[in-house]
Amino acid sequence: MLNVGTKAPDFCLPDQNGELRRLSDYAGSALVLYFYSRDGSLGCTRQAQGFAARYAAFQEKGAAVVGVSKDSPAAHQRFAAKQALPFTLLADESRETQRAYDVLKAKTDHGKQVLATLRAVYIIDGEGVIRWAGQVKASDDPAALLELL
Repeated sequence: MLNVGTKAPDFCLPDQNGELRRLSDYAGSALVLYFYSRDGSLGCTRQAQGFAARYAAFQEKGAAVVGVSKDSPAAHQRFAAKQALPFTLLADESRETQRAYDVLKAKTDHGKQVLATLRAVYIIDGEGVIRWAGQVKASDDPAALLELL
């Protein structure tokens, strides 16, 4: 994970509608940037639902919520529609942004080495500086982050 107080790496990724999004799109307000493994898994769905349920409260605190995974824009669109997610999901199919944010780790799955995405969150201020970073639990994450803001 990247250190608090450092400049957040820039990104340029398509959202669930195919529109390119950059870190600079969120300049001037807080950004809750969360990384998750894949659309539709139990933990990732719970986490997304938690953010959706508290989305208005995040907005009241001046924060945008953005999820990032390796899934495609089309997969994100299906997931967002099925879960009625009011926030942006970004497709990092190349995993370059996940590498830049240091949220990939090697693990063994059925005897094979694979790269897994950590369930990690960064709170980035309006100047692009990381103010909080951590690995989180899916069920506790959204409520705890709202308190941090």
